[in-house]
Amino acid sequence: MSRASAGPRVGILMGSDSDLEVLQEAARVLEALGVSYEMTVASAHRTPERTRRWVQEAAGRGVRVFIAGAGGAAALPGFVASETTMPVIGVPMPSVLNGLDSLLSMVQMPRGVPVATLAIGKPGAANAGILAAQILAVADEAVARRLRTFRDELAREVEARARKVEAAARPDPTRGGSA
Repeated sequence: MSRASAGPRVGILMGSDSDLEVLQEAARVLEALGVSYEMTVASAHRTPERTRRWVQEAAGRGVRVFIAGAGGAAALPGFVASETTMPVIGVPMPSVLNGLDSLLSMVQMPRGVPVATLAIGKPGAANAGILAAQILAVADEAVARRLRTFRDELAREVEARARKVEAAARPDPTRGGSA
């Protein structure tokens, strides 16, 4: 877990350690963007007091945004949102209904307790890392610059792939062919 001297800026929670592989995608993105984070397992159902305490003490550690992943009933992101006014990003985990149950649980939060809900699994976790950095970038120009560089690199990768596909699609004049 990446930690800067000012403490973690993002708190990543998962309902079970079985969610670690997915949420490591968020951690990888945050590390690439130079954003510090902390990560733990906290269950809304099995350890509600531990979860509540961890969330309520997070601001004192430097956390400004939460990423919470959960499967099934997916109560963790909503529980976190009920305990803080900081942004909460939910990542639905693949589960019994391929994550659709988790997705719907997060998306249907009641008015006044929002959870920014992303895609199911690793793509959602990666985007959660990016979204957390974007939220922080509103007040941190260094993070904003790193995000712009990240986006520029994505664009360069697409351009390189486009050139490769276009080159492969050009007819080879040495092979002949009918017009």
